[in-house]
Amino acid sequence: MKQTPELLAPISTFQMLHSAIESGANAVYFGLKEFNMRKTGKNFTFKDLNKISKICEPKKIKKYLTLNVIIYNNELMKVENIIKKVKGKVNAIICWDLSVIQLCKKHKIPFHISTQASISNIEAAKFYKKLGAERIVLARELSLKQIKQISKIIPLECFAHGAMCVSISGRCFTSQFQNGLSANRGQCTHPCRREYEITDITNKTRKLKLENNRIMSAKDLCTLPFIEKMKKAGITSFKIEGRNRSPEYVSIVIREYRKAIDKKLSKGEILNSIEELKKAYNRGFSSGFYFKMPTNDDLSFSENGEQTESKEYVGRVEKYWPKVGVAQIKMHSGNLKINDELYLVEKDSPIKRIKIESMQIDKGDIKSAKKGESIGIKISNAKKGSLIYKIVKKG
Repeated sequence: MKQTPELLAPISTFQMLHSAIESGANAVYFGLKEFNMRKTGKNFTFKDLNKISKICEPKKIKKYLTLNVIIYNNELMKVENIIKKVKGKVNAIICWDLSVIQLCKKHKIPFHISTQASISNIEAAKFYKKLGAERIVLARELSLKQIKQISKIIPLECFAHGAMCVSISGRCFTSQFQNGLSANRGQCTHPCRREYEITDITNKTRKLKLENNRIMSAKDLCTLPFIEKMKKAGITSFKIEGRNRSPEYVSIVIREYRKAIDKKLSKGEILNSIEELKKAYNRGFSSGFYFKMPTNDDLSFSENGEQTESKEYVGRVEKYWPKVGVAQIKMHSGNLKINDELYLVEKDSPIKRIKIESMQIDKGDIKSAKKGESIGIKISNAKKGSLIYKIVKKG
């Protein structure tokens, strides 16, 4: 019987971890403070590993640590120390520098080969399998037909949703050239996402306006419309990109892909899921390389994303009465009214989406609330100090 593919979620905070698990992730991947492709993100510390294990292991959630940057000579001892410390606390290390591979083998810790290695053919897959890799994360520049051929060699992990880099497998040097911060060291400043124009260097007053001034900014990958074809390609793990994104992004995206992986969705269900995915941060959606080479249509025109929802901070939970399930919220900004939807954000809990059905001040019903007021709202399992965000719909 064919095994259901793994759904792999990005995390960089405990809110994201809880949200990923609640929404249906089978596994999570994350980085520590150093040596990962999201060095500028929040990431975790060594002290967090035991807590992550306590949360994941009872629910059989696998944990993968990213050590997927280029490593220099003076860092080898530090990297080896990390590998020794995480042994037994993660299920595998995602890497591609041969020094990290060798150290994983030395300390007998499983490893997966990162997409940074640009594995794009059968012979490369055989090489890494012989080297001892349990899984490879394929280059993003492959079609489903090519992926199906390679899947016969070794278990495969492929990106299913999230940001796409304009460079081959993310190995870009633009940030290094412009700012001295290397994408290959997890320090990318994302110059590809900015506006550009062409200037005549002999006369800087002469400029050409580009049809799309974000000529290097790729749309986000979205495979949900053709998820059944992804399943047939023999992919072991469907990977969601987004370690630098929000808990609500993880919650929405993992939930919708969980539905699609577990059963064949109808056309109507697919359309509904796409609308849900649009609520989370995105730059527009593309099918990537899975069917054809990307074209101009796969570049984003978006400055601040095309998501249909955003969130605005409005207040904090000051008190909570569990017997009646009511929270007292101090309004720090903005306003609220009946039927508004909220995000409840707590440090060690999944993000919660709540619809306001009633509000009270001093036990009297009200229809709206504004900055400075303390109001009562019915919420299940809230904690003192939890943050309240109003969900704002675009358009």
